[in-house]
Amino acid sequence: MPSTLQLLTLEAVAALLMTGIIWFVQIVHYPLLLEVGGERFCRYVQRHQVLITWVVGPPMLLEVACAAALLWTRPALLLEPAYAISFGLLLVIWLSTGLLQVPLHGKLCKVCDEPSVRRLIATNWIRTVAWTGRAALLGSLLLRSPLDN
Repeated sequence: MPSTLQLLTLEAVAALLMTGIIWFVQIVHYPLLLEVGGERFCRYVQRHQVLITWVVGPPMLLEVACAAALLWTRPALLLEPAYAISFGLLLVIWLSTGLLQVPLHGKLCKVCDEPSVRRLIATNWIRTVAWTGRAALLGSLLLRSPLDN
């Protein structure tokens, strides 16, 4: 089993990677959905869903796997406020993804709907802020002091 430091480092790297991806999606990719329109819109959204999964799937799963391993091997880590908040933000990210963004993508796969695109952009700020916070909190934990195994 990897050490606490190794798991925390992997989790932080995955969170930092997702932070960069989510900012790109929030500032560039989702707003461009408003420019696609027409009969090609649904196909575009469908292709986006397939392709983005290959980009975000591995780091998102790595984040969850590292968090689960840390909670299994070092449950007292949740007593550390920075980690507890970071873990809470991970829950927020997954809940937001499952309850807000995935259903909106599903709706957009069926019909070009500008209000739904705008709702997707607005609700995605939840994940953007949460991943940014996670990256900062996990980074601060790594910089503060070395953790024992």
